[in-house]
Amino acid sequence: MRTTLNTIKNTFKRISDWSYNVSFLNKIQTTIDSLSPFEKVIFWILTAGVLLSTLGIISQINTFTTTSIPTRGGAVIEGVVGAPRFINPLIAQTDTDRDLTMLIYSGLMKASKNGDLIPDLAKRYTVSEDGRVYTFTLKDDVKFHDGTPLTADDILFTIQKAQDPIIKSTRIAEWDGVSVKKINAREVEFTLKTPYAPFLENTTLGILPKHIWKNVPDQEFAFSKFNTNPIGSGPFKLKNIKYDSSGVPSRYELKSFEKYALGRPYINRFLMYFYSNEDDLIRAYASGKITSLSAISSNKIEKVLKNDSVLEKIDFPRVFALFLNQNKNHALVNSNVRKALDTAIDKQALVEQVLNGFGTPINSPIPPGTVEGQAHFENSTYKTQQERNDAARALLEKSGATFDEEAHQWKLKKEPITITISTANTPELKMAADIIAKTWENIGIQTKVRVYDTGDLNQNVIRPRDYEALLFGEVVGRGLDLFAFWHSSQKDDPGLNISMYTNTNADTYLEKARKETDAKLRNELYLKFEKTIQKDTPALFLYSPDFIYITPKSIKGTTMQIVATPSERFSEISTWYTQTERVWNFFLKNKNY
Repeated sequence: MRTTLNTIKNTFKRISDWSYNVSFLNKIQTTIDSLSPFEKVIFWILTAGVLLSTLGIISQINTFTTTSIPTRGGAVIEGVVGAPRFINPLIAQTDTDRDLTMLIYSGLMKASKNGDLIPDLAKRYTVSEDGRVYTFTLKDDVKFHDGTPLTADDILFTIQKAQDPIIKSTRIAEWDGVSVKKINAREVEFTLKTPYAPFLENTTLGILPKHIWKNVPDQEFAFSKFNTNPIGSGPFKLKNIKYDSSGVPSRYELKSFEKYALGRPYINRFLMYFYSNEDDLIRAYASGKITSLSAISSNKIEKVLKNDSVLEKIDFPRVFALFLNQNKNHALVNSNVRKALDTAIDKQALVEQVLNGFGTPINSPIPPGTVEGQAHFENSTYKTQQERNDAARALLEKSGATFDEEAHQWKLKKEPITITISTANTPELKMAADIIAKTWENIGIQTKVRVYDTGDLNQNVIRPRDYEALLFGEVVGRGLDLFAFWHSSQKDDPGLNISMYTNTNADTYLEKARKETDAKLRNELYLKFEKTIQKDTPALFLYSPDFIYITPKSIKGTTMQIVATPSERFSEISTWYTQTERVWNFFLKNKNY
């Protein structure tokens, strides 16, 4: 305090010395000199208070009359598992491929933070009354990263390549039966054979530059250098690639694209590092080499968090369930047996143990939060596992089964009730299968677990429908087209109705829902379908996992409510920022910041 008072006093003295000829200041100096030591202390304290109050008022006025807005600068430094091979919206195969594709390419539409679809390259679009014709108008002056204008010809070219069987696009099924026509340089028209409500989702497909890809033969499409040195029209463009000693990419550096359709991103640079496994990824994060990561095992999440970490828990429309094959196990034909198996499972405990709490227990094929009015999962009916077991046993008795006390085994028509669970060789699925098997064993149902490598499971178990209970996950997606998963026409390979479920009412709801463009009416149809399938219990629905994204606190704007795929965490990256500046409110109103 004494130092502050002396500083203020000296300042006043210098002012007084400099302006000794000014009578007003002389009078102030004379007055101060006439004060007693105690009075001088009081004087300087009051003076300091006035100065500090003035500064506080000025600060408040500044806060009131200005607004903090994002400004350009900073970088995202992220790590992923696996190096890219096909940074191409038509043939991207891995999560790394899709991550970079999302950053480098853009489509007519894109996902927003709340899961809605909003225009990206498109300026506007219209849908015909019958729901079959979609007409899009491009924004003015949209360009690719090399400066070439993006036109309707590029959209036409991209869709035709997606439909070409020689290309073997991973998106070919989405465009089957869709015709596309160029109206003029800035307008295209898509015509569907029949109305399909989720079609708009297809238009998030990244657009290829025709002037580059037209010279690549279909047979050479997968081998083009532009799959690893891509040119798109997305928020970021390729700056350079760093390779390891084996010639494998170890890092991609991207820079913001000033001509991006939604405006140049605030983030200047995006660096993506590639690692061969999860442990290497986590070590890089711990050392500070990278500051963002995602898709790590749920049991490792809490261990890697730092003080400056932000953990985003994002809704992920995937459903994990035990899909029951009644053709392979006759005990499963009895609905009370199926319901008993379901009742015995504590799904909330399963989420805690298997997902470390990063998920939601479910009792429906519809992921939580995707249909308005959907009932929330209730786990409070049974307070203890013993109550669950008692309720399951009551249902088994209702089914006509009898309990052999000596063998500790339920029998139906004198045959022991046994179940074999088939699943993939992943830590979380194996743990879930073992927990469920132990639960069923405790109530007297013999249970075996068979674990397969993913390729073997798909080829030799799922496709021929060679399982009794399949513990598996379905990627439902934002479009919520459940037709492929539950319609009776899809019960045989290559359909995805892996419970081989058949119900005429359910079929009708699904058929109408995929054609209904009115969101409210479509939701009503899905809720009717949900009630029907819950009554029939063709599968035991377990949980929907969260998507976990870890970023530093310095990056703002990363929050997403829902992502249909992991790469959609970058859907709003053009609005992310690390730096801000204060701007007078007057300029905000008059300069459209």
